[in-house]
Amino acid sequence: MHIDLTGRTALVTGSTSGIGYAIATSFAGAGARVVVNGRDERRTREAAAGIREETGSTEIHPVAADVATSEGAEKIIAAEPDVDILINNTGIFSATPVFEIPDSEWRRFFEVNVLSGVRLARHYIPRMVGRGWGRVIFISSDSAVLPPTEMVHYGMTKTAQLAVSRGMAQSVAGSGVTVNSVLPGPTRTPGVEQFITDLIGGDMPFEEAEQRFIAQERPTSLLGRLILPEEIANLVLYVSSEQASATSGAALRVDGGVIPTLIP
Repeated sequence: MHIDLTGRTALVTGSTSGIGYAIATSFAGAGARVVVNGRDERRTREAAAGIREETGSTEIHPVAADVATSEGAEKIIAAEPDVDILINNTGIFSATPVFEIPDSEWRRFFEVNVLSGVRLARHYIPRMVGRGWGRVIFISSDSAVLPPTEMVHYGMTKTAQLAVSRGMAQSVAGSGVTVNSVLPGPTRTPGVEQFITDLIGGDMPFEEAEQRFIAQERPTSLLGRLILPEEIANLVLYVSSEQASATSGAALRVDGGVIPTLIP
């Protein structure tokens, strides 16, 4: 299957590293004009430069803005009033015992992981509907279906994303705009590497810590390893394409088989 996004503009939030960076790179390779986003000006420019170098694309545009705030959302909307593809990837996670999570952290996680995507979708989707085409994807997690005991507040936000994306999809039925969620499993990003090191211990090679983490914390994994960011990006690229026109309101798993159910 050949996916060609020439002429499409894609905004990928939180795309200075990890899954977001891999998604932005895959879009650039498919010919899209890509808006790279992060909170830090320098890191955002460097990520955009890296994608240009990897893909040879000249249509990579950095916009530094904290989309977890209304001011940051307004900044990115002012810089890019219209996009064809919106990838709500910005997110945070941390391990905290559930009875020790203060109100402020519950609110912060909801603001960053859920409201960031809601604010942008609220602006961009009606404009996509007016043009008769658009793709919106919320990057959720296997934690939406299997709430992790060590970070319940994170799992809560990922479950909320499924409800938001399904409701938005229903609201634009028949418009040519699709809204979906993608559920990655444990993925080898810098943040996850640090998380595993802190959880398992840093006195061993990371490959050994990775195997212990999968065996102890994600024993239902059918891969038996961490997923690569590029493997997540492959599914996101397809769901963002013309070829995925019949997929909307879905929660699509790329979890390495961690979720032991037939349907999310």
